[in-house]
Amino acid sequence: MSHLTSRRGLLFGTAAVSAGALLAGCTSNEKKDDEPAAGDQPAADDKPGKPVTIGFAGPQADHGWLNAINENAKSRAEKYQDVTLEITEGSNDTAAQIGQIETLINKKVDVLVVLPADGKALTQVGLEAMRAGIPVVNLDRVFNTPQAYRCWIGGDNYGMGLNAGHYIGEKLKDKPNARVIELAGLDNLELTKQRTQGFDDALKNYPNIKKVARQAADFTVESGQAKMAQLLQAQSEFDALWNHDDDQGVGALRAIEQAGRDGFLMVGGAGALSAFQAIKQDDGVLKATVLYPPTMAASAIDLARALGQGKGVGGLAEFEIPASITLYSAVVDKTNVDQYMPTGFE
Repeated sequence: MSHLTSRRGLLFGTAAVSAGALLAGCTSNEKKDDEPAAGDQPAADDKPGKPVTIGFAGPQADHGWLNAINENAKSRAEKYQDVTLEITEGSNDTAAQIGQIETLINKKVDVLVVLPADGKALTQVGLEAMRAGIPVVNLDRVFNTPQAYRCWIGGDNYGMGLNAGHYIGEKLKDKPNARVIELAGLDNLELTKQRTQGFDDALKNYPNIKKVARQAADFTVESGQAKMAQLLQAQSEFDALWNHDDDQGVGALRAIEQAGRDGFLMVGGAGALSAFQAIKQDDGVLKATVLYPPTMAASAIDLARALGQGKGVGGLAEFEIPASITLYSAVVDKTNVDQYMPTGFE
């Protein structure tokens, strides 16, 4: 993967806390076809309606989260008898992804769902689709202009850091001179800066806590292990660790085990199945993870179907689906991990 452009930019399943409140009307079995979203505007539901062909284009699935994005899109589309999903192979090469999207445009799909490898580089093809009368659901990594999409849905990177910071802060609020460290992602990505900023802002509420070290890794198992080993060598004692990504967290946990270290709590990020399992087992340092749910891809299919059928979203007074939906970064720990276990990605 090209890490300069391919990680999560600016993560709805039955268990995930995300856009469920807004999208329940798109999928709820309790809704009726004739129940309006607003006035006489019908809300989308599970019952078959107008056939919709959805084109789906995303990056190469070379990371657990990205593979989960594809799987969530496919499984959600299979749920609907009236949806045909045209899915591309996926590429981290911007020219190749642009070509794939242009092929979908030429096929005259009804709606496009695009998770761009690089939002800036793919903005023009988003504009091309919109100008061709094909509404675009921009998934996660945002295009440079709202003119390139009808609806954006994605995760909250600042919120990830904020909620991780508050979780750690509450756990350490009664400990004098508490020390925390941070294992970040790639520093040249805006999302990494947002996660760090959210974390730092949360810690400002806890004057007894000081962040004493930070290392940037590469969102890989190998980098997580190497950078965590460096942190452990430099810091003989600390009380908590905030790790931006559960995949690199696998490596971080290896380094921690090899060093024979404990006596601190670790909070991860994203929502990998391995993290959920470790949290449930509760025999190590990993106590929580903050969601960036790949189930957003299922929600994007729901939104695309509603757009293609000209329907609204149940539970809202407006006739149209929202222009932007930011998912919530819930904290998963042993008190609620069973609820989220079905959404964990490998």
